Amino acid sequence: MQLYTIEAGTFKLDGGAMFGVVPKSMWNKLNTADENNLCTWALRCLLIEDGNRLILIDNGVGDKQDAKFFGHYCLSGNSDINKALAVHGFHSSDITDVFLTHLHFDHCGGSIKRVGDKLLPAFDKAVYWSNEQHWQWATIPNDREKASFLKENILPIKESGQLQFIPLPTGGLEIDGKLGTSKFSENISVRFVNGHTDQMMLPQIHYKGSTIVYMADLLPSINHIPLPYVMAYDMFPLTTLKEKKSFLTEAVEKDYLLYFEHDAYNECCTLQQTEKGIRQKTSFKLSEL
Repeated sequence: MQLYTIEAGTFKLDGGAMFGVVPKSMWNKLNTADENNLCTWALRCLLIEDGNRLILIDNGVGDKQDAKFFGHYCLSGNSDINKALAVHGFHSSDITDVFLTHLHFDHCGGSIKRVGDKLLPAFDKAVYWSNEQHWQWATIPNDREKASFLKENILPIKESGQLQFIPLPTGGLEIDGKLGTSKFSENISVRFVNGHTDQMMLPQIHYKGSTIVYMADLLPSINHIPLPYVMAYDMFPLTTLKEKKSFLTEAVEKDYLLYFEHDAYNECCTLQQTEKGIRQKTSFKLSEL
């Protein structure tokens, strides 16, 4: 097995929305905002080469939206996922599996490309993986979240016939107070969480004797490790709080490595228990493993 960091550009989001109830006087020291109160965030995906499978986890914003849309988010860097893959010698046609943690536009926008007046899968040979509950949530969205679920990113996946669903954990989402997991492959299991959005999936990758957890939007960055640092974007913040507490306790006990999708400055970290609670121990790049 080989892992590759895929940098699909950066974008900007409101700092207050990203840090929720935490005051700007505190979070601005961690991720400094510009004059419009916007902070820079990564669109960091992960490519897993595992036997005859080439699995891409999330794919950024993509490049098919119009200038007005991109103007809201100050997108920069390689939003073209093929350019990001090419850094490591791969092409979209090489991808066998596209694993979508959830269907917000900044995680699945690169799934679909615009060819003339048609919307087609950007990964023509890949199976796209979601789960049935989240798919329903995204395709019949609530009024608060619907701006994040863009039909042009989602519906063409099913229309292509390339969509498959990962089942929920056998025995339920919570077992003995801990979040349950499902099996995706021999080396990858899936943790389901519900605070940010319904049934978001976090891949747990067994690699070189360690477990790497792709954090998606449960922990967008290292700066979201302290328990009160919960995004205003989360649909169910108290659920996020419970999930974070459960996960972080387990992560310290089992020495998990955390991989961050949105942290513009830190790619991975380990954790430690401190007098202030669980905090970052070391920060490193995936390539350093």
